[in-house]
Amino acid sequence: MARYKGKRVLPPPPWKKPLLLFWVVALLVSGGALGRDIYRACRERVAYRELAQRVHREERRALPTAAQGEAPALAGRAPAVSPYEGLSREKPDFAGWLLIEDTAVDYPVMYTPQEPEYYLRRAFDGSEAVSGSLFVGEGCTPGGTHVIIYGHNMRDGSMFGSLAQYARADYAAAHPVIRFDTPARAGEYRVLAAFYSHAYIPGEEGFRYYRYTDLSQPEDFEEYVQKAEEEALYDTGVEPRYGCRLLTLSTCSSHRENGTFVVVAVEDGEIFDCVDQS
Repeated sequence: MARYKGKRVLPPPPWKKPLLLFWVVALLVSGGALGRDIYRACRERVAYRELAQRVHREERRALPTAAQGEAPALAGRAPAVSPYEGLSREKPDFAGWLLIEDTAVDYPVMYTPQEPEYYLRRAFDGSEAVSGSLFVGEGCTPGGTHVIIYGHNMRDGSMFGSLAQYARADYAAAHPVIRFDTPARAGEYRVLAAFYSHAYIPGEEGFRYYRYTDLSQPEDFEEYVQKAEEEALYDTGVEPRYGCRLLTLSTCSSHRENGTFVVVAVEDGEIFDCVDQS
């Protein structure tokens, strides 16, 4: 009986097993890290959703205390019973609430003037958070003439993850109103301009929108508005006038290195008494 003469099977090189083990371990570690990040992001979204539900319940309770036919959130002042009293007591860093209807933007805004980016990677309760919190930028105050609010551009759409959709004129037309209430004053703003920008290096010329933290002077107000309109991706038809507060939302953008995407809105002059402050 003939014997089968097959090819001799050589044993694997001694380095293959450690290499395979390395890749298995690396895959398990990266998979675990990804799963942890997904879990944390989900937990953060749930926590903020519950916080928003709490605030909106308080808003509904405050409705009967307002004057007949007057919506407390749009009155230019705080309602008789502020829906933010509880949050202010619970967290002194609470500056206000930012809401864009029919979007994911429905969050508290934090304010820590001594350390402006304190909440960059912290949740409302101060715990570590991948998505961080929205916060008032350096040099601004929640009740000032110009409030710049920063937030992360999260891939899951949370925080300012949907803000870049304002690059489309049709989206801006469908979402023209941005609400920013403080415990002392309610605010409704109309979108004025949306544009791409970046963090400028020293000596580089350009519109450093983040430097215009005080627009109490007419010339500063007019300059900021003019530059924002020049950078704008489209014309919204909004005509701001000095005396109305401005609100700027800023998030990171991948269109270039250190890129940002910016939305500028002006206090609604038909609702608020925007008078000349000169």
